[in-house]
Amino acid sequence: MPPHHDPIDVDGDVYVSPRYLARSTLTGDPALAPLLDRGWDLQPDDLANVYVDASDRRVRLGYLPEGKDDGLWRINAYKHPFGPPAWGVCFNNRAPTELVTAFTTALAEAYEQGPHSYLASPALGSKGWGPFMAVAPLINRGWIMDGPRNRVITIDSPDGLARPDYTTGALPEDSLAIREARWQLWAGPSVYDRYWYATASTETPVALLKAVAECVSDPAPLPRWRDETHSYVEGVADLTPALLPSRPAPTPRDVRRTAASRRPAMLPAASAPSRTTHLPALPGPHR
Repeated sequence: MPPHHDPIDVDGDVYVSPRYLARSTLTGDPALAPLLDRGWDLQPDDLANVYVDASDRRVRLGYLPEGKDDGLWRINAYKHPFGPPAWGVCFNNRAPTELVTAFTTALAEAYEQGPHSYLASPALGSKGWGPFMAVAPLINRGWIMDGPRNRVITIDSPDGLARPDYTTGALPEDSLAIREARWQLWAGPSVYDRYWYATASTETPVALLKAVAECVSDPAPLPRWRDETHSYVEGVADLTPALLPSRPAPTPRDVRRTAASRRPAMLPAASAPSRTTHLPALPGPHR
C-alpha cells in the first residue's frame, strides 16, 4: 500500500485509497449521464430532487437529496409500468458516486439490449451459482467469502473495511423499501458503524451487481477535494496529493510562435489588410 500522509500536510486535490473509503461527490451528474445520453427523460421537482425515466417507464431513477431518508439514489425496474417493482437498488448519500455511475452505465447498456437483460433473474446463473456470479470480481481480487452465519454470507475486503452481505432464505415482502435487503454492500469498521451502504433486492440482475463489484474492488484510487473528504478517512485511508503533470519544455519554434502572437499590429486601421491580402512569411531561423 502507498505510504500514509499526515492529513494536515495534504491539501487540495487528493487521491483516496482504497477507493471505498472515498465519500460521495457533491454532484450526481456523472451517474445520471449514462441514462441522459441515451435520451431518458429528466424531471426535477421544486425540492431539487430529480427523476429520470426510460421511454417506456419500465426503469425509473430518483436522485433525492431532499428525500425522506438517507437513500440518495433509488433505482427500480418494472415488468409493467403500473405494476410493482421487479427489483430495486438504493445507494445512500455517502456512497461513492463512482459506484452509482458503474451501476447506471451497466443499466443503460442492459436496457438497450431489452427486458431479457435488465429484468434477467439471478436464479438463471450458470452451474447453480446464480447471484454469486456478481461477486466474482471480488473473489478474483482477494476478497474473502465466509458463511453462511445467521443466514448471511459475507465477502470481506482484504483490510476488512468493506464487504457485501448476502442474506439467504425468505425476506419480508416489503424488502424493497427497507434496509433488510437481499444484498447489502457497505464500508466501515462494522455493520453498526458504517461509512456508507447500498442495497439491492433479490431479482436485481447479476450484470448490474457485477459492475458495482468491479468498481468497488478496483485498486485505482479515487480523486477527491481534501476539504470534502470525511473525517473517517484520517488514519485509515491513504491520501496522496494529486500533482498536476509537468508541461514539456517549449521548443524554439514554440517560443517564436508565442512571440509572433503577442507582436503589436504595426499597420494603421485604414491600411489594414483585407482577407485576400497575403502577408509575407516570417523569416525562418538562421542555421
